[in-house]
Amino acid sequence: MQGFTEITGMVLKAEPIGEYDRRVVILTKEKGKISAFARGARKQTSRLLAATNPFSFGTFRLYAGRSSYNLAEADISNYFEGLRTDFEGAYYGMYFLEVMDYYTRENNEDKEMLKLLYQSLRALMHERFPNRLIRYIFEMKAMVLSGEFPGMPENGDYEESTSYAVHYIMSSSVEKLYTFTVTDTVLAQLARIADEYRERYTDRDFKSLEILESL
Repeated sequence: MQGFTEITGMVLKAEPIGEYDRRVVILTKEKGKISAFARGARKQTSRLLAATNPFSFGTFRLYAGRSSYNLAEADISNYFEGLRTDFEGAYYGMYFLEVMDYYTRENNEDKEMLKLLYQSLRALMHERFPNRLIRYIFEMKAMVLSGEFPGMPENGDYEESTSYAVHYIMSSSVEKLYTFTVTDTVLAQLARIADEYRERYTDRDFKSLEILESL
């Protein structure tokens, strides 16, 4: 349809506007992070009701308004419904969405960030991987993709397996990130590295992380 733009992406957040409308932030493959206005999306009869919830991944059809995009249609291929029934997993997922909202920008090339988010949410629903390990891999890879990850710390008594894991996270493709598990000792060391770098290189607190750490 002429005048429409079709993008692939995931809803990072949604907020109510007026009585029935929503404003959504979508991380897209084609245009980075964008905002869109979804008219009537909060009505129970709206075809956009479910599609404008966080975690919704699929194809969105937009048209340009005066100051933002307007969402006309959506074809959602994955709602990540498993997270909606997993209390802890849902908070990890919300943290991942919040991190992506922090790192990504409009009209940036953020295709790898979108892939990282998608694969990380899939990993959260896989019983093989501890949620904490997924979190540290996700945090480090997000820093790598944003150009802010300095590599292994120079100071600290780290196991060789920890160094190997960090180098693997840095160099592997997003599709192959979640293919390994670690010992409790290595997991604790990965936590130390991820926490140190997050505190050093991010200039904000994440609300969902505060909740996670209180669980």
